[in-house]
Amino acid sequence: MDSVDLSVFKTLQKWLEADLMVWLVTVVKTFGSSPRQPGAMLVLRSDGVLVGSVSGGCIEDDLASKSVSGELPTEQAKLMVYGVTRDEAQRFNLPCGGSLELVVEPVKTNIWVAEILNAINGHRLIKRELNLSSLQSHCSDAKVTDTAVQITDQHLSVVYGPRWRLLIIGAGQTSAYLAEMAQSLDYQVSICEPRDAMRESWDVDGVELLNLMPDDAVLAMQPDAHTAIVALTHDPKLDDMALLEALKSAAFYVGALGSKSNNANRRKRLAMFDLSTSEIERLHGPVGLPIGSRTPPEIAIAILAELIQLRRSAVASSKPSQVAEIQSVCN
Repeated sequence: MDSVDLSVFKTLQKWLEADLMVWLVTVVKTFGSSPRQPGAMLVLRSDGVLVGSVSGGCIEDDLASKSVSGELPTEQAKLMVYGVTRDEAQRFNLPCGGSLELVVEPVKTNIWVAEILNAINGHRLIKRELNLSSLQSHCSDAKVTDTAVQITDQHLSVVYGPRWRLLIIGAGQTSAYLAEMAQSLDYQVSICEPRDAMRESWDVDGVELLNLMPDDAVLAMQPDAHTAIVALTHDPKLDDMALLEALKSAAFYVGALGSKSNNANRRKRLAMFDLSTSEIERLHGPVGLPIGSRTPPEIAIAILAELIQLRRSAVASSKPSQVAEIQSVCN
């Protein structure tokens, strides 16, 4: 869950505690080009104030207007469709042929909101099932493999929480920037740091700090296709220990900090162990996209940019005709 959607739930909780009339709006389906993917949300109150995004601004304005004029549902959830006709596409600045389906839900109770926030704070995935007519909700534990959003005539099911994991080896300055930025991109972040002095100076909130040797940390995580592993200690003994296990795992990304020459030497060292040529070729080193980054925050941006590129290209290759373009519709 990204930081924008997390702020939606925090705001929803605050407004409910203030006894305000509020609606939760969720993107449930997209067709053609669309600005946000299913699962994107906003929370809206009766005076038109809102937090979050479902379109980039244009549809938000229409929803705010409807809330002020009393046109939004108050006793059951409603499916609303934008952009089906050419006139609507032009009115809401949707790209040609694009459309969005939204569920607009009047929220009556704070109980399930607290459940979701507790799960997110505990780095757990949680599924919420909503009866569109009665507004009754049920929350349960979810898996990464569960479909993010499902809707039928009577029910909406949405999975919330971190669907991606990032294991960082080393608790240095670059790691701190990377951990902070990664959390806003839907990553559950863990830091492996066996050095006492480095652990004591770590001060990034929301991150699991592991007092394990790097190879043990990788094995304990049981990396899957939603896991990225980045070695940033600059100590070959520690970084290589992690890489020996990470490159054999199912992690979708394995990277190591260092120059081209350092990584060339690293590949030679790795070849001395039980790694195949294809496994060693999986290593991203130097780590991150080559954008000329030098400072710790720039290096963190380069790493995350490469993770975004890989995630998006993987989606595009699996669903070439259905991928929504990630762009603003209100330029």
